Amino acid sequence: MPIYKLTKEISFPNPELSEEDGLLAIGGDLSIDRLISAYCNGIFPWYNEGDPILWWCPKPRFIIIPTDVKISKSMKKIIEKDQFKVTFNNDFEGVVNNCKLMREISGEGTWISNDMKNAYINLYKHGYAMSVETYLDEELVGGLYGVKIGKCFFGESMFSKVSNGSKIALIKLAEKLATENFIFIDCQMYTKHLESMGGKYVSWNDFKCMIYSGIDIIN
Repeated sequence: MPIYKLTKEISFPNPELSEEDGLLAIGGDLSIDRLISAYCNGIFPWYNEGDPILWWCPKPRFIIIPTDVKISKSMKKIIEKDQFKVTFNNDFEGVVNNCKLMREISGEGTWISNDMKNAYINLYKHGYAMSVETYLDEELVGGLYGVKIGKCFFGESMFSKVSNGSKIALIKLAEKLATENFIFIDCQMYTKHLESMGGKYVSWNDFKCMIYSGIDIIN
C-alpha cells in the first residue's frame, strides 16, 4: 500500500490504513494544530533528523492504565526512603534536552531534532504537553515528557541518569493521572521495561474508543 503524502491542509488519512509496522503518512509539518489533530487520531511523528517527517499509528497499541501501574517491592522500598524529589512541569525543556542527550550518549541515536524539540515546547506552552522531573540532591537525574489532551496522555520519551530515575517519574505520573481520571498512558511501542510496569497491548478498536471517550472533539 502506498504511503500517504500530506499536503498543507491539516488532515490525515484514515489511521486504519497504516502499514503493518505502523507507518501511515509522510510530510506535512509540526505545527500545533497538526500535532493535536494527529494525537486526537492516535497518530504521532517519529523520524530521523534530516529526513522527511514520518507519521505512525501502530496497531495494536501498547498502553498503561494509570490505576494499573505495577510497583515492585524493591521500588516501594526506594520510594519510601524519599531520596528522590519528583515535580511536574518544573523543567520541561530540561527533560527534553536530557532525553535527547542520553539517547545520543548511548549510541541509540535520537528522533528529538531541534524541530521536534521546539514543536513539543510549543505544545507545552499551549497546555498540551507536560513533563515529570526526578531530582536527587537537587540534580535532575530522570524524567519523562508527553502530550496530554483531554484525559489522554501520550508518552514521548524518558531518561534516567541514575538507577530508577525514570521509573519513579513514571510511577508518580501514573499516580497523578489516576487521581485526575486519565484513561491511559500511550507507550506507543512495546518494551520489556514498560511491560514490567503494567504495560499491555490493546486492540486498535479499544484504543480508538479510549481516545473518543477521553477527548471531547476528534478532528
